[in-house]
Amino acid sequence: MLDRAALALLKPALERIAHGLVRAGIGADGITLFGFALGLAAAAGIALGHFMAGLALLLASRLMDGLDGAVARLTQPTDRGAFLDITLDFLFYASIPLAFALADPAANALPAAVLLAAFMGTGSSFLAFAVLAERRGLKSEDYPQKGLYYLGGLTEASETLICFVLMCLWPQHFAGWAYGFAALCALTIATRLLGGWRAFRV
Repeated sequence: MLDRAALALLKPALERIAHGLVRAGIGADGITLFGFALGLAAAAGIALGHFMAGLALLLASRLMDGLDGAVARLTQPTDRGAFLDITLDFLFYASIPLAFALADPAANALPAAVLLAAFMGTGSSFLAFAVLAERRGLKSEDYPQKGLYYLGGLTEASETLICFVLMCLWPQHFAGWAYGFAALCALTIATRLLGGWRAFRV
């Protein structure tokens, strides 16, 4: 829901940094992999109870996630880059609830499992729609710069990041954040199922 506004707000700064990275010979795939490594480091920090360090690494990871696309657009976007980007993004998203479960299994395991199940629903509906949209030659008017059809919803990358930030700032309330965000994900799944039902009815 917030991704379009966030991208428009951050685009000038990301493009300035991306120009410098391109001049330095740094490619988009390398940035994607580095961002994923930062995301895993964030999850490790959270799992060990270092929530502020985890938050800093998490934000750095998401900065890389914005920069890889900006660099790709200045050079040559590739299918491999799009594949890496979306796959590693979903693995990163899954790693954060898992990290909170490891940090405090007694309190966090069940809400983390519920949130991960919700992520399965949002991720599968997103990717299934993208595959069929590609087959039909559909293009996303809202996100034309993306490497695949980007189906929006109530819980997009921006909302997920906000939720993760809240979890790191107030980890004692992880269960509430997890259950609340899982409920919002359920609404996203419902709207995507309805959208797919209408878009692919013939």
